[in-house]
Amino acid sequence: MPELPEVETIKNEIAPALVGRCLKKVTVFDAKPFKDISPADFATSMVGRTINGLRRRGKYLILDLSAPSAKCPVRDGRHDISLVIHLKMSGALLVNPPEDRKYRKVLFQLDDGTRLMFVDPRRFGSIWLAKDPETIVGKLGPEPFSDGFTIDALACRLKGRSAPVKAVLLDQTLLAGVGNMYADEALFAARIHPERRAADLTPPEIERLYNAIKKVLSQAIERKGASTRDYIRPDGRPGDAHSEFCVAHRGGRACPVCNSPITRIVVRNRGTYYCPNCQKK
Repeated sequence: MPELPEVETIKNEIAPALVGRCLKKVTVFDAKPFKDISPADFATSMVGRTINGLRRRGKYLILDLSAPSAKCPVRDGRHDISLVIHLKMSGALLVNPPEDRKYRKVLFQLDDGTRLMFVDPRRFGSIWLAKDPETIVGKLGPEPFSDGFTIDALACRLKGRSAPVKAVLLDQTLLAGVGNMYADEALFAARIHPERRAADLTPPEIERLYNAIKKVLSQAIERKGASTRDYIRPDGRPGDAHSEFCVAHRGGRACPVCNSPITRIVVRNRGTYYCPNCQKK
């Protein structure tokens, strides 16, 4: 699943082609992604709107759209609105791909001829139109790079949690955007066993974890995300963050610190990689 670094990369790379452009035509090839709106109403209501800006919230991509130049069939159609996309397991947004691209779901055509295509082989992705995006993303925790995410804030969210720390890190109401592979990498960098009770972490461990989360995510953004499976960038190229992974998706390989074999376990139904020597329980 695309996590914070992948969605941030997508946002950064499609923004130059989209911001300030007007939507000329929208073609829907699959009705499954749409939430609370019919595909026909979605396609019609998008035409004539200008893309004013792009944002990321957790793993969600938000496109802020102006009021349209023509009447829309949806309620509040004459007002500014936001297009909210969650890519889920295998979704991708591609700029100017082949018209017959496999697994295409929605094609957005802009006034300058640019085409943005949403593709999704596994069909888990979701699309909303929302007058207020907070109705969709409002329950998310703080962003890892926001002022609201501090060592004390992390300690407060871990306090009293009996669940394994790996599971707690995947709770998007605790911290927005951190998913399975980056949780594994952060726990390795902080030398914390993924099955440790979150409430049992000591202040030094919490500080190490806090710093590790920010460092791991920053490095992944610099490397344009991790293409461990389905993720591709808007131009079709893969990201390279996975080449620097120490434990994630590296089961059986040597730990880069101590050469012990990386172990895979299951924590709350999520595949989890760690070094049993560097991350003692």
